[in-house]
This record gives sequence, C-alpha cells and structure tokens, in this order.
Amino acid sequence: MTRFVVLINFSETGFSNIAKSPSRAEQFRAAAEKEGAKIESVLWTVGPYDGVFVISAPDEKTAAALVLRLRRDGFVRTTMLRAFDADEFGEVLAGVST
Repeated sequence: MTRFVVLINFSETGFSNIAKSPSRAEQFRAAAEKEGAKIESVLWTVGPYDGVFVISAPDEKTAAALVLRLRRDGFVRTTMLRAFDADEFGEVLAGVST
C-alpha cells in the first residue's frame, strides 16, 4: 500500500456546512474502502490548514482519484503528499548512497 498525507482547507461551501464535516468524512472513508484504500486517520486542525487525513491506497492512481472526487464535491481544497514510514524511507536513502 502507498501512503499519502492530505492537507485540507475548507472552501466557502465547506465552511458554511462545517457541521456536516464529520459525516462527510465517514462517507469518504466508505468510498475509499470500496476502492481498496484505507483512511488511517482524519483530524480537524486550527491554523493554516483546516484538516489532515492519512490514506493508504493500492497505488497512486487510486489515491489521486479518491482525492480528486473529494475535491469535486466542492467542500474542500487539498494538497496531497506522498508519505514514507521509517522502513520505506530507509529504502529511499539506500538509493541515495549508490
């Protein structure tokens, strides 16, 4: 599985419907599961971003399609980042030293 961190900002529509955000997150979790992906965590934040979630997907295309569908609904804008755990990052670093 490939892991991504997705940063979220509410659109004006999303902010005006903020009370429904937790139920939309559950709908997104269910949609992800149907695609073979898993939402590892969902957090709402205060600061430059309104929220963050971690998604593990079978591949980048699956993750990108899920996040694009989330954006298409018009409640959030997103920034998707590829994330590595310690073992994966060690493998990346092994390629740097060659």
